[in-house]
Amino acid sequence: MAQTIADRRAELESADQDLKSRFLAGESVVRLVHERARRVDDLLRDLWHEHAPALVDTVALVAVGGYGRGELHPHSDVDIMLLLPTKLGRADEEQLAAFVTSLWDAGLEIGHSVRTVEQCHDEAAADLSVATTLMEARLLDGPPALFHAMEDAVGPDRIWPSNRFFEEKRLEQISRHHRYDDTAYNLEPNVKGSPGGLRDIQMIGWVAKRHFGCDTFRELVDHEFLTPGQLRRLEEGQAFLWRVRFALHVLTGRREDRILFDYQMKLAEMLGYEDATYTLAVEQLMQKYYRTVMDLSRLNEMLLQLFEEAILLDPNAEPVRLNERFQVRNGFLETVDRTVFRRDPSALLELFVLLQNHPDIRGVSAYTIGLIKRSLNLIDEEFRQNPRNHRLFLSILRAPEGVTHELRRMNLYGVLGLYLPAFGRIVGRMQYDLFHAYTVDEHTLFVVSNLRRFALSRFDDEYPDCSRIMQQLEKPEILYLAGLFHDIAKGRGGDHSELGAVDAESFCLEHGLGKYDAATVAWLVRNHLILSMTAQKKDIGDPDVINEFAALVGDQLHLDYLYLLTVADVRGTNPKLWNSWKASLFRDLYDLTSRAMRRGLENPIDRELLVSETQELARDELRAAGLDDARIDAVWALLDEDYFIRHKANEIVWHTEWLADSDTESKVGLIDVRRKPGSDGVEAVLYTPQARHTFAHATAVVDELGMTIVDARIVPLQNGYSLDTYIFMELDRRMEMDDARINKIRRMLTRVLTADDHEVTKVTRAVPRQARMFTTKTTVDFLRVSRQGKNVMELVAADRPGLLSKVGQVFLAHGVDIHTAKIMTIGERAEDVFYIADESGAPLDAAAQDALRSGLIERLDDRN
Repeated sequence: MAQTIADRRAELESADQDLKSRFLAGESVVRLVHERARRVDDLLRDLWHEHAPALVDTVALVAVGGYGRGELHPHSDVDIMLLLPTKLGRADEEQLAAFVTSLWDAGLEIGHSVRTVEQCHDEAAADLSVATTLMEARLLDGPPALFHAMEDAVGPDRIWPSNRFFEEKRLEQISRHHRYDDTAYNLEPNVKGSPGGLRDIQMIGWVAKRHFGCDTFRELVDHEFLTPGQLRRLEEGQAFLWRVRFALHVLTGRREDRILFDYQMKLAEMLGYEDATYTLAVEQLMQKYYRTVMDLSRLNEMLLQLFEEAILLDPNAEPVRLNERFQVRNGFLETVDRTVFRRDPSALLELFVLLQNHPDIRGVSAYTIGLIKRSLNLIDEEFRQNPRNHRLFLSILRAPEGVTHELRRMNLYGVLGLYLPAFGRIVGRMQYDLFHAYTVDEHTLFVVSNLRRFALSRFDDEYPDCSRIMQQLEKPEILYLAGLFHDIAKGRGGDHSELGAVDAESFCLEHGLGKYDAATVAWLVRNHLILSMTAQKKDIGDPDVINEFAALVGDQLHLDYLYLLTVADVRGTNPKLWNSWKASLFRDLYDLTSRAMRRGLENPIDRELLVSETQELARDELRAAGLDDARIDAVWALLDEDYFIRHKANEIVWHTEWLADSDTESKVGLIDVRRKPGSDGVEAVLYTPQARHTFAHATAVVDELGMTIVDARIVPLQNGYSLDTYIFMELDRRMEMDDARINKIRRMLTRVLTADDHEVTKVTRAVPRQARMFTTKTTVDFLRVSRQGKNVMELVAADRPGLLSKVGQVFLAHGVDIHTAKIMTIGERAEDVFYIADESGAPLDAAAQDALRSGLIERLDDRN
């Protein structure tokens, strides 16, 4: 009895379920991927004969693309072409339509095209992607002669000769890599399109097929383009990526190539990873992924280089000798013979020095890349202790050009991780959070790259202050070493800063740096987080904070080094989290600390002098703007010493002019908004009765506007009012901060002046997709009582829309006044510091602290 479409669909679903069960049981993914293609082959042939019987002898049924290679993952598209001898009549077209419809009805995700041989030629000639798809064609049914005619029509002697094909495909790969920021190390990589992914493997196959006629990678061994060992790594890498992709399809029930946070933990479990003492299962999976794609990137580079030499370059070109070990041929560096590294292992480092000294060299020849890989076993303890190698490595760091480029190349070729074994352990290591956008080794190289940009005058326009400081340093290599080592101990357990400092000092002393320089590198590694934490979590307007920080840093040179390392580190952690507010915070702390050091650590600045100097600056500006002393003094009479310590002169001028021209007896209150000078942020100031407690309202409005608050200062005035200043930034950097946007912010915040305590704006923005994957337990710690008698409270919680508004509501319910809020978001976590007191201005006692802690945890951990 003939099978119905429903029967076919059920049969296909049963077969897919069988493949899924066998996959979860650990069966080879290579076998399963090919078996699914074969099962679909059989189904297509049956339906083809059933629904288009009049065409089976004249029309060719052809598999193309990935399906043409005989590879199908559970939810991959099934791409076919119906190859016609000539244009069909209406009855034949109806049979074709019935066939395609039957495929959909049977449950296949079909992509199809209908072409004649001539159309194949014309479309492939006009579109490289069509040509590539047709290169992988496989005849399923129909006349072989027609299929071969199509193969001839799109062959390299008719269209896209192999040299043009190679050049265009290489440009296509470069463009694709750009779309993924030229790194395989994104937190949510694409297993197909990211650098080192399946597309890079397919790229090798396409070029090999076009130029050499190779149908398998194994044939590249016969052509001496791959060694048996490289073939094994290529096949194992592809099998691993197939396994990840197969699991993604099983997990999501659809075609999915992105390793999103939503799936990573479940993927790790599905693929058999388990949490270890210092490494989560998901981190082990992703480290395996990143190391695999790095190895595949290395193979891709080497093979494309070999192809370029074979296809585009003159094989008989005369080499230009550089020394006894290296020469340049066709613009590429190569060893003079295959024994160079065995005879002189130091050449494994010398190669990178030569590339720096000869920037006209286009790269390393493919043969030499392979030779490096086969010689990595020479980098052993004896190699690492060799004084000549120490000099070579330091000369790479001290070179005027190419430092970052060659460090990246050393990492790609596997040399860096063997010369620095601690670095080798962080290669591909990821941290399962939203703060660290790259693996530890990629982040480390970004930090060194950022430092290098400060050192090169052509980048002066990016960070002028950093460039000026960096270019005055006598020994910039100290910073590069600190950058290399600052995160090198991550994943070992314990304090990575302390462990890394020990490694750094030992390495520096071994490499002949003086004790002072080695100690400086170690100090930087040990303290690389301190400037960022001080700027973002402490009140740097407080002279005591500055004096304490200056005492820790000790001198201007250490401050210069630390400032540059901090900016480079934060910028290299997550580009989306670097903004003008952090830049100004770090710069302010640097300037204030420099000033304290110029006075001398034995002569710290005091509060009275700071207030006096700030007032003098502000008064001069206000007089120049036309305000007389009487009007200035009338406003300043409302303000206490704390205000002048916590605000800069330009903020005091703004507030004073505004209040002097306003009705300060307004029962409702006043509001003003402006762009923050020299920044892409916004400042808002609210003048309201103290009893209004506007923090919860204002933060909710700002949140609903799609902005994030980074700083809040609430100053009680002598007349029963308070002056509340908020600084906030756009969450979406594409949003233009024009007059219309400023006016909308002003209108929305004006509602805060008249809302009662039960009319807090509802924040409707959804929690971002990535953040939903993480659970951060709320913790509340009371750190100390400040010199001004305020509790310093740190709140750690899951970041979400409306968080600060909820915190403000809890404070209000517990009779707590906020004086300063230092807001710091670290990926999915909020780490906010509040300076608070009770309604009388006194610090909270132990019972009040416990009650507030319980109230915050109960409110913030309530998922409803």
